[in-house]
Amino acid sequence: MSGDSLKLFSFRGKSRILHLTWLAFFICFFAWFNHAPLLMAIADSLSLSSQQVKTLLILNVALTIPARIIVGMLTDKYGPRRTYSALLLVGSVPCFIFALADSFAAAALSRFLLGFVGAAFVIGIRMVSEWFPARQLGTAEGIYGGWGNFGSAAGAMSLPAVALVFGGEDGWRYAVGLTGVLCVVYGCIYYFSVTDTPKGATYFKPKKMGAMEVTSPGDLVLLLVMRLPLYAALALLTWKLSGEAGLLSGFWATIIYSGLGLLYLLDVRKSFSVNREMLTTPPEPLLRYKFKQVAVLNLLYFITFGSELAVISMLPLFFSETFTLSPVMAGLLGSSYAVMNLLARPAGGLISDRCGRKATLLVLVAGLAAGYCVMSQIGDNWPLFLAVATTMGCAFFVQASSGAVFAMVPLIKRRLTGQIAGMTGAYGNVGAVCFLTVLSLVSYQTFFLVIAATAAVGFAALFLLEEPQGHMAEVMPDGSVSLIDVA
Repeated sequence: MSGDSLKLFSFRGKSRILHLTWLAFFICFFAWFNHAPLLMAIADSLSLSSQQVKTLLILNVALTIPARIIVGMLTDKYGPRRTYSALLLVGSVPCFIFALADSFAAAALSRFLLGFVGAAFVIGIRMVSEWFPARQLGTAEGIYGGWGNFGSAAGAMSLPAVALVFGGEDGWRYAVGLTGVLCVVYGCIYYFSVTDTPKGATYFKPKKMGAMEVTSPGDLVLLLVMRLPLYAALALLTWKLSGEAGLLSGFWATIIYSGLGLLYLLDVRKSFSVNREMLTTPPEPLLRYKFKQVAVLNLLYFITFGSELAVISMLPLFFSETFTLSPVMAGLLGSSYAVMNLLARPAGGLISDRCGRKATLLVLVAGLAAGYCVMSQIGDNWPLFLAVATTMGCAFFVQASSGAVFAMVPLIKRRLTGQIAGMTGAYGNVGAVCFLTVLSLVSYQTFFLVIAATAAVGFAALFLLEEPQGHMAEVMPDGSVSLIDVA
């Protein structure tokens, strides 16, 4: 397998698995954002206030943070084939609930549950890593992430037309329901069309479930520290729902805060339980990995994908207010940022494969910081074409950086790839929550500068990252050690 080239336009062998998997991710994102292009029709049909619409947007991403952690664990335990198929089938249910919703409460519940579909990304990271050798992995993961991510843009382009075909007040319901049907159909297709590994290869699973395994006491402490921002982001979402949105009373907000604190303590307890043997009998040096690699990649994805989600959310409004454009034109120009994913994310993975993981990230993150600094200077005195060109240039560095991050994630510890991808992916959502909160407090110019400053911190942290070299080791079922090339 490792000797084969990546035949992108083939539908055989590992290329077939790649295409089937990015399409699964595409459909998940198509369903996850099925509300976005239909919001005006949905608001009219359900008589929603502007505040209720904003609440739906928050609820749509709230569950994705913990879901990526859970789905990562399930992927490592049960394999990506079963996990992806199950997620597609289960994810169809909230699509149907939303399509049939006749009140804000029903719509809010379904949008909250649909956040689980947003965790689909981490499943394919493990699947692709099982099928592609290290020298092609960045390119393959970039194609998976970039082309799959386009599902949200495809929904924005096609779902309004579907709603118009059915027509009437319920046109949006048929369009949303169709995304649920797609999930059911493709969930069955995926289950019967793929295998977790190439024939004869071993699928390595974690020794224990419930928390991530680490290989040193210091790494256990770092793991617990890195868990804190995930809970903090959920607390921040609670604050937004109870404050700005007014969806939660002070009593229920307090209950949620207390619950999050209790969950973190249980997380700490479970982490110690899973790693108890390591604390008493450290593993052999060959079987260890450095959790600092995961921590740095978490921070980088917080910056890259976090800023991408935040900027995509605000860019149409930014163009509209800065250049006095119509909503349609502002939305069209704003979409240029997301469309770059088709090329930029695979490019980030490809450059990583050719030029080295760490060197690529250093260059791309520096470009990202510079890009946001330039975007902070955009004003109404700029030619519109120059503002759009600057935005697309910045988008390239942002999305290529995301591709470069996940070119390295699968090269840390094979049996934990789902959990590592889940944690790193969750940090992307944490970044979006934090940056959008910053945006609610400051001007557009300051917002871009805050992202640039955060990127400078990420650039400094990159010097702690180690280039993957040699092999990572996993224990076979018969007790022998298997060496997996990461160079």
